[in-house]
Amino acid sequence: MTTFHLNPDLDVPALAEEYAAAGRIRIQNLLAEDGLAELYHHLNDREDWWHLMNSPDGIIELDRAARAKMSAEEKAALDAQVHERAQIGFQYRYEGLRVPDEAERLNAADDLLAEFSRLMSSEPMLDMLRAVTGYTELSFTDGHATCYGPGDFLTGHDDDVAGKDRLAAYVFGLTPRWRLEWGGLLLFHGADEAKVSGQVPRFNTLDLFAVPQRHSVSMVTPAAIRRRYAITGWLRKGAVPSY
Repeated sequence: MTTFHLNPDLDVPALAEEYAAAGRIRIQNLLAEDGLAELYHHLNDREDWWHLMNSPDGIIELDRAARAKMSAEEKAALDAQVHERAQIGFQYRYEGLRVPDEAERLNAADDLLAEFSRLMSSEPMLDMLRAVTGYTELSFTDGHATCYGPGDFLTGHDDDVAGKDRLAAYVFGLTPRWRLEWGGLLLFHGADEAKVSGQVPRFNTLDLFAVPQRHSVSMVTPAAIRRRYAITGWLRKGAVPSY
């Protein structure tokens, strides 16, 4: 099993200064390169992704086999429902892979996604994140893998959920050779929703941003020749949940 390591050349004081000024930062080359290509191919080769969509009745979850069995009419009707909700409220459409939250199950998992998640909760990583963000109360991270293909998107929200004790959000990019025109940008909304700033999907980058902070992911266009992969989650305070 490959072991992931933090890049020892990170300039943590400079990163902390940038985060303090802006409330967000993109850290380039977060990890040493060993094993990252394997992690990308591991996500790209897996077939157990769930396509996730919001609905008035709760989250719609469809595995790839279920989507493959849908008729063209059924897919069109589902897309219409998703797009209608996106016109007026919070909506998303993308694929996800869950990571165990409970420490015993996470430690028992032997795939590369679980290994990365263990790294995100390791003391060296937590110490670096505390130093960059200034959140000394940070006690753990959680996360899941995300995959955006053509038509997938995430509308504006701020990640501020009661009881979750989220200090900041993170997006670890695992997307090589991506064109800006393909969409899938992580966008940060201005106060009046008239201006945005954003980040193009990249490889071995960690976007960190304070919660609450309104953001979205723009729709991936049909021109995209590959999928936008990332591992996303939150920096949290308090006790690690037990399930």
